[in-house]
Amino acid sequence: MAERVLVTLDGEVRDADAPLLHADDFGVLRGDGVFETLLVRGGRARALELHLARLAASAAAAQLPEPDRDDWRLAVDVALEQWGAEQEGVLRLVYTRGREGADTPTAFLLVTPVAERVGIARRDGVSVVTLERGYSTDLAQKAPWQLLGAKTLSYATNMAALRHAESIGADDVIFVSAEGYVLEGPRSTVLVARGRTLLTPPPEQGILPGTTQQALFDLAGERDFTVRYEPLRPADLVVADGVWLISSVALAVRVHTLNGHALVSRVQEGEIEGLVSDAVDTAS
Repeated sequence: MAERVLVTLDGEVRDADAPLLHADDFGVLRGDGVFETLLVRGGRARALELHLARLAASAAAAQLPEPDRDDWRLAVDVALEQWGAEQEGVLRLVYTRGREGADTPTAFLLVTPVAERVGIARRDGVSVVTLERGYSTDLAQKAPWQLLGAKTLSYATNMAALRHAESIGADDVIFVSAEGYVLEGPRSTVLVARGRTLLTPPPEQGILPGTTQQALFDLAGERDFTVRYEPLRPADLVVADGVWLISSVALAVRVHTLNGHALVSRVQEGEIEGLVSDAVDTAS
């Protein structure tokens, strides 16, 4: 069982402890590239096709060449064979603009163990603070070059927000818009329950479309839930029957505290967590 697996898009297994990127790669110099993060479980990359579709959408938004999905699928198969089926893993698909002065993108896959914090969050839930994201909900339509709906490598702001949350004693963050609308987490989609209705903010507000949230919505109707997109404010989270941060690796993490106030969950314990787990296991 490997500790880390590194595979380039030609299917070659690389030494994960040896250098791979050139110093002038735009992914390093400017964060100019896109990526996806998937859960590996039971030797399978969960919701792979949803992630490949989003990778292609992000690449198109960033004006990168269209990814060859067959090449990515084959490279994923090689990485999974090296990783094995004994433990969960985090599979990252990384696609950058390539070296300065060249016109060939850089593409590779990396599999690593799931971080300890993820297991703790799944088990215990998280405390969250709301932070200003610094833009209006209509910015994605007015300024598409901001790439708000793309999953780009430019994650410095997201990581800074998480460090700020940690510095004030919180586990995670929910961003809000200039108008005070709920957006998303730095690495998650916000999910709210009202009875048997599951809601999430609309992607038109400049939110990255969530692959795990989409898989959940596809399955939820079969489990007696109604789903819809709806603008939300922090007050809606306080009065909700449950709030979760949804992501590909952590899956469904319950928010038990918001801005220092305990939230009451009226949903059967483990029901949403189990539903999300089933959704990523059955998604193509």
